[in-house]
Amino acid sequence: MIGILCHNQFPDRIIDMLAAIRRCAAALAMLFAVPALAAVPLAAALPRSSTHLNEDIIRVPAGPSLAVTLETTVYKPDGPGPFPLLVINHGKAAGDPKLQSRDRFVFMASAFVRRGYAVMVPMRTGFAQSTGNYIEHGCNMTANGYTQANDVRDVIRYARRQNWVDAQRIVVAGQSYGGLATMALATQAVPGVRGVMNFAGGLKMMGGNCDWQQALVRAFGEYGRRGKVASLWMYGANDQYFPPALADRLHQAYTGAGGRAELVAFGPFKRDAHTMLASRDGEAVWLPEAARFLARIGMPFEERYALADPGVQAPSHYAALDDVSALPYLAANGRAAYQDFLQLQTPRAFAVSPTGAWGWAEEGEDPRRSALAACQSKSAQPCQLYTVDEAVVWQGAGRTD
Repeated sequence: MIGILCHNQFPDRIIDMLAAIRRCAAALAMLFAVPALAAVPLAAALPRSSTHLNEDIIRVPAGPSLAVTLETTVYKPDGPGPFPLLVINHGKAAGDPKLQSRDRFVFMASAFVRRGYAVMVPMRTGFAQSTGNYIEHGCNMTANGYTQANDVRDVIRYARRQNWVDAQRIVVAGQSYGGLATMALATQAVPGVRGVMNFAGGLKMMGGNCDWQQALVRAFGEYGRRGKVASLWMYGANDQYFPPALADRLHQAYTGAGGRAELVAFGPFKRDAHTMLASRDGEAVWLPEAARFLARIGMPFEERYALADPGVQAPSHYAALDDVSALPYLAANGRAAYQDFLQLQTPRAFAVSPTGAWGWAEEGEDPRRSALAACQSKSAQPCQLYTVDEAVVWQGAGRTD
């Protein structure tokens, strides 16, 4: 669950609701942007001049004639490599795939870069800024997975030709639709791929006469019959799309057909286990299981780098977290919103402006930036963070009451 809200308290500055919604929606475009991380060897201190995580966006050729280019996020440790490689495959948001934001999976990527991996996150054909048209096969889940897997295979072929990639040590992970694509990829003998990880993998069809659950079971049975490598599966108890009973059916179909898969049913996670991999707090769930799996398939996973986040803020001790009266600039409705904000999950952030505007965000890869964007969309003056997670970080002017 990811939340974001923006507001300006002054009636003479409030325009119609639709325009306000459009401005809030614009703030969502920044939801997955986070400050660059710094990577330095563990043996060294973390100097202020630390080098960055080396996040880059490249275009990877794909498709039958390599006419499509895939918008691909790349993370690398410092140095020339070659590095073992993790490829992470994204899910599908509702609506037009071309309007979907670039997925970054910054929490998982950071954990792997700390362990000396390069990471690639490709947006598949027709998604975000990748070219070409998204191809959907309706209720034929088997074909849906295979079509998406073709792009993943092309990304790996490209990666293996790069001098910074260890072409013999590759692992592939996928979340939701990306998990389905990952399991379809595992039916192919892709050079260098030693294993795959499926996080809440599948695809839910909305409407029509499609028995999408049974179609998924058939697809996973087909993938299990043709599976080439070992796999780790993780599904949560409160997944809004793929509940435990369905996850069990998929696993039974896969392993019953001969596929190698370990299913980890990790119980409930916050409001929706489907978001576990994209949550900062999800690392405590998936990382130990991934470490054990990678050891079994002969992939390295010892920490080699420390990561420093320059966006971390210390508490300012300006006021107690729940002291609503201490909020600067805001009138009654803004302070009521802050009381509601205190009931949200972490990670979260609340921002305010001298104009009386405010904005909050919860979950996502950088709620701080999202809260600032939500506030700024309603303010002609700069917004500042007031609260991050469980601490007041306000460094501005004092009380106004």
